[in-house]
Amino acid sequence: MGEAGAGSPGPGPGPGQRRRRKLVLHVDVNNTVVVADAVTGQGPRAALNAFLSAAAWGRRAPDGAWQWLSEAPSLRPPCPGAVSYSSAHGRDPRFADSPRGSRFRGALRRHLRLLAWPGPPHEGLSVCGEGGQRYHLVLPAFLRLLDELHRDGRRFAVVFRTFGTDLPRVLRALRCALQGQHPGFPALRGLPLPVDSSVGQIRCSEQEVVLCQGHTRLSTQDNARALYSFFSATEGLSGFQDHFDWWARNHFSCQGGKPLWIDPHDPDVHHICIDDNIRLDDSDTIVCPQVFSEPGGSCPRLAPTSELYGVCLVQTNLLEAIADEDYFLRCVRQCEENYEHYLASAGNQLQNGQ
Repeated sequence: MGEAGAGSPGPGPGPGQRRRRKLVLHVDVNNTVVVADAVTGQGPRAALNAFLSAAAWGRRAPDGAWQWLSEAPSLRPPCPGAVSYSSAHGRDPRFADSPRGSRFRGALRRHLRLLAWPGPPHEGLSVCGEGGQRYHLVLPAFLRLLDELHRDGRRFAVVFRTFGTDLPRVLRALRCALQGQHPGFPALRGLPLPVDSSVGQIRCSEQEVVLCQGHTRLSTQDNARALYSFFSATEGLSGFQDHFDWWARNHFSCQGGKPLWIDPHDPDVHHICIDDNIRLDDSDTIVCPQVFSEPGGSCPRLAPTSELYGVCLVQTNLLEAIADEDYFLRCVRQCEENYEHYLASAGNQLQNGQ
């Protein structure tokens, strides 16, 4: 298939083929495409330790002692009643380096080796970690996703969505990569993917969600569809800081999470959010998915995470994202396949009057 600009229509569908939807990828930063945290000052080792503490499972014994229920890290609990170590003790930036988490030390060391930066340091694309070791700032799996979507002639855009302050650094790094400065991805040079460095904000309240970027200001009080249309029309790479205080005031539940608007009646766009804090438990997740139930409607309904998990919501497995350069590409392709099933199921329910 011939190549086309990332924001351009690309080649039209062949006879009998359905036009592929534009992908709008809403992507978290920390512990999704970047293994570091400028706000907390955590380098790659501390950030990876903190992730492992949330992927290690156990429970309290009757005498109060901690009992392990997992030997290997995983996103999902291994059995009913299991709780993550971080839920019981808080995220620990020294977890696998401590005696308590020593069983996960091998996973820590293995993935740090995979994160190591090859060759001379690059000021924008590599980051200095503990002990002076240089690491990838942006995961190679994410750069491969950009490369492969472009090679496949896809229409796509990436909107970074984070509570943190790392967006300018990440956008600068990606600009360097798109200039061909990454030793592992020289083919990214010249990819027609503009980088918008004007970081926007999304702020939430009981009355409205407000999006601001440059001279643009949109509010759900006027029309929630306007925000959906804004993100659907976005091009290239851009970023927004979401409203952490609102999430905290809503007890870290979906009610206060990052708003994501989805229109299953739109044949042209598929929105996908990728974030390590997406969880099936609506009382402990980071995205507030809002689905338009009617064509052209302006009042979306709050959808449960379970309805869209693996369809429009991807819980990042950081260890797989580090170890497998095809990870994000595989997640996106799986979501596209599941989205077709989701739309077919929704259509059947409408026909049956449900």
